[in-house]
Amino acid sequence: MTRTPLQPSPTRALSRRFAVLFALLWPFAGAAAGAGPATPTDRLFRRADAANRAFIRGDMRAWIDLVRPIGQDFTLMQPFGGPTSHGFDDSDAHLDQLAAYFRDGVGQSELVQSYAVDDMVVLVMIERQSGEVGDLPAQDWSLRVTQIYQRRNGAWELIHRHADPLVRNIGLARAAELARGS
Repeated sequence: MTRTPLQPSPTRALSRRFAVLFALLWPFAGAAAGAGPATPTDRLFRRADAANRAFIRGDMRAWIDLVRPIGQDFTLMQPFGGPTSHGFDDSDAHLDQLAAYFRDGVGQSELVQSYAVDDMVVLVMIERQSGEVGDLPAQDWSLRVTQIYQRRNGAWELIHRHADPLVRNIGLARAAELARGS
C-alpha cells in the first residue's frame, strides 16, 4: 500500500491514538485508586502536559487532538516575541510546518498555580523541555506558560496562551536589552 506524505504510518497513528487515549483516561486513574474525582483543573493540566510533550517532539497531529477545541477568539503570545497572534490555523500544511520546526523533544510540565472560577480555568506552568527547534541543535527550551481555558457548550476551550523562555533570572541589564530589541 502506498501512503501519501500526509498519511501517518500505521505504527505512528497507533502510538498517537494511544497517547491521546492515555491523556484522556489518565484523570480517572486517581479516582479509581480512591484519590477522589479529578477536578476540571486536574484534567486540563494533564491534557496541557500531554499536548506540550507532543508539541516539543513535533507530533502536531496528537497535539491538535489534545488542544481542541481552540476558541475562535484564541490569542497566542509566542515565546519568540512579536505581536500577539489571533486565531489558529489548524490546516494540514501549517501542522506539517510546525512538525518540521519542532523535533525530537522531551518534556514535562510543572503546575505552579491554578485558578478556577465558574467556567474559566487558568493554569500557570513551567514547561521543562528540550529538543531541536528550527535549525538549532537540541537544547533546553523550558518556558514559563500561562494558559486560559473557558467552558463553552460543555467543552473546555483553550482561549489564551502566553509563553516566554525566562525560566532563569536574566537580570535587569539583559531584560533592558531585550526590551530595547537589542
